[in-house]
Amino acid sequence: MLTTDQVKAVIPQREPFLLIDEALELEPGVRAVCLKRVRDDEYWTVGHFPGNPVMPGVLLIEAMAQTGALCVLSLPENKGRNAFFGGLDACKFRDMVKPGDTLRLEVELSGLRSRGGKGTARVYKAHPDGSLPEGAKPVASCDLTFMFG
Repeated sequence: MLTTDQVKAVIPQREPFLLIDEALELEPGVRAVCLKRVRDDEYWTVGHFPGNPVMPGVLLIEAMAQTGALCVLSLPENKGRNAFFGGLDACKFRDMVKPGDTLRLEVELSGLRSRGGKGTARVYKAHPDGSLPEGAKPVASCDLTFMFG
């Protein structure tokens, strides 16, 4: 398990744009599972939407991408590099995410090369400890393509 500070030692994002609170599992270059606890004081809650805050889908995508970046940038040969979006495919949003939700972000990488790679990402609403309720289905998912900068 990695703390927020340990995550920050690997990826360059910082508050208010750091969308990972901790990593539950990390197999560098293969798979990562992270948590995001959605707070009621997040910067977007005032305007998206007033009186009914819903986490923007683009932030769910970014949280998935940061989980993938943690996975790939934790490889020793990628230390100090940045991973950038190369493309998104098959994005689906199936449920709303609201303050108070705990998100479990899962990314599995494939096709990793020296210039970039691909991954499949899913977001679930989880229990506060990160475990999934029985029968949990993804609230969002996508296929990510990334390139190193």
